Amino acid sequence: MNATSAPRSESEGLSVSVVVYRPELAQLANTFASLGAACETLRTKRPGLPIEVYLIDNGGLPDVLAALDELRAHDVAWTTLTGHGNVGYGRGHNLAIEQAAGRYHLVLNPDIDLDRDALVRALDFFDANPDAGLLTPWIGDEEGRQQYLCRRYPTLLDLLVRGFLPTGARRLFARRLARYEMRDLINERDIVWDPPIVSGCFMLFRTNVLKKLAGFDARYFLYFEDYDLSLRAHDVARVVYTPAVRVLHHGGGAARKGSAHIRMFAASAYKFFSRFGWKWL
Repeated sequence: MNATSAPRSESEGLSVSVVVYRPELAQLANTFASLGAACETLRTKRPGLPIEVYLIDNGGLPDVLAALDELRAHDVAWTTLTGHGNVGYGRGHNLAIEQAAGRYHLVLNPDIDLDRDALVRALDFFDANPDAGLLTPWIGDEEGRQQYLCRRYPTLLDLLVRGFLPTGARRLFARRLARYEMRDLINERDIVWDPPIVSGCFMLFRTNVLKKLAGFDARYFLYFEDYDLSLRAHDVARVVYTPAVRVLHHGGGAARKGSAHIRMFAASAYKFFSRFGWKWL
């Protein structure tokens, strides 16, 4: 474990967890650079706010000191958690969630670039809306086009169409997918309360809410752990889509990552539907 020192407080502070497995160093450095810049902006509004980043190494972590320099440059403390092997996405984040002591905790993918004002706007929103417990931002792709990653409860057909059909074939299901992706409500302007499911690429929690939920369900190795956590979050707090908070997402779907990811997707989908109920069509 490597760490820089930072003050801790039970009542204030932000922690961030990033789980990596054989990460692409250039993208990880970009993520840390944008995170560091967003933390710097946050500290101009909230001087002395403790911030700590947990980098969870699920395997294949190369020399990341150059990437971590992006955090050091912005005076952001960091801790590397390693040696536990590839325990899966949710269990990896749980290692950091167990240690989180501040008021807020951000679950962050290593393929996200944060807007410089993202954290300021997010925490300001939490301050103004005490019933909000989980915040999801406006998410764009590499060209700046909006990604619709809020979801209504899926049917099995929705998942098959969106995840595995080629683009041309998906057009035949455009109306169905638009409903699943909440395109009737999600836009660049309007706050939307209580979307059923939000993306795990950026989930900003009040830490006490996350602790009540005991973090992610460790039975999911990869995929659907964010669906599961989103649905459970509604039991203890309100979930909110806040488009003033903006990030870019460089990720891809399971079908584009090969057969191993397809198998993991199918196994996690079975666990998810078995727990929350099957919907076929």
